[in-house]
Amino acid sequence: MTSTNDTTVQAAGCVLWRRSPVDGQVEVCLVHRPKYDDWSHPKGKLKRGEEALAGALREVAEETGYAAAPGAELPTLHYPANGRPKQVRYWAAEAAAGGFAPNDEVDRILWLAPAAARDRLTQPRDRDLVDALVRQFERRGPAS
Repeated sequence: MTSTNDTTVQAAGCVLWRRSPVDGQVEVCLVHRPKYDDWSHPKGKLKRGEEALAGALREVAEETGYAAAPGAELPTLHYPANGRPKQVRYWAAEAAAGGFAPNDEVDRILWLAPAAARDRLTQPRDRDLVDALVRQFERRGPAS
């Protein structure tokens, strides 16, 4: 029996965030991929048998140089890519130890306030993930 998972590209990523070292406000990390000349959230295809969350955290580390502490799962995106359906699961993840070094996949990262990150993202569908992250913080209430 053939399932849709045989043809759907499975990927995962994170909306990586931190508290600004300047004012303590939430900042979102965007990655610039020179191959596509776009700004997006760190994400990538899952390896065979890899759990989605493990893949999301691996992609964050590979693309940004940061370890991440996963939080709530965010909306899953579905869209066509290279003529095939693609499904990308996302999590909110707080940046932990690490630091960025340019690599083949990602040549720059930016830490931006959510509104600025929303405006910088290349794909409109990625903006919904920033909105979902902001809603997580609004539900949680002010940081103690």
